[in-house]
Amino acid sequence: MALLAVPVVIAALLVILWRRSRARSRLTWVVLDGSNVMHWKDNTPDLGPVRDVLRQLDARGYAACVIFDANAGYLLFNRYGRESDFSALLKIPQKRVMVVPKGTPADPYILTAARDLGALIVTNDRYRDWADSFPELRGDSPLIRGGYRGRSLWLDLPEPGQAPGRQDKTSRRAS
Repeated sequence: MALLAVPVVIAALLVILWRRSRARSRLTWVVLDGSNVMHWKDNTPDLGPVRDVLRQLDARGYAACVIFDANAGYLLFNRYGRESDFSALLKIPQKRVMVVPKGTPADPYILTAARDLGALIVTNDRYRDWADSFPELRGDSPLIRGGYRGRSLWLDLPEPGQAPGRQDKTSRRAS
């Protein structure tokens, strides 16, 4: 009996690991416009809203990365902020944070990353200046709006795998 139990346990573990790896490969990515989201509470620069959005995205089954303008560190800590600074403060891997080079707008980086990943974008920016270069901003746009109602964060976020703008009103919930 013991000889049979060992292969069964190993097979069960392999099935579990295989299912987890398949689930990870089907992640729906979201790119956060960090410089936009950090102003969602009282229009004051703060990483709290970015943390809140990351938590909600994780709880809803999304994988996220954050892109900041070069001046974000100056607005938050009066000095240039590197990816490692933001990564530590947000408690996410450094490879999921980008600070664009000085003198460069973050918008094309955000839009290109979203295009390359097939990702949604969490922002209240409409990117109107970029619509010609990024026609995906028209129609079923990848843009996800959000903000706070009182102390509660809301995101106009579809369930993973569902197109933005097509969710029921019930998926627009506060956390």
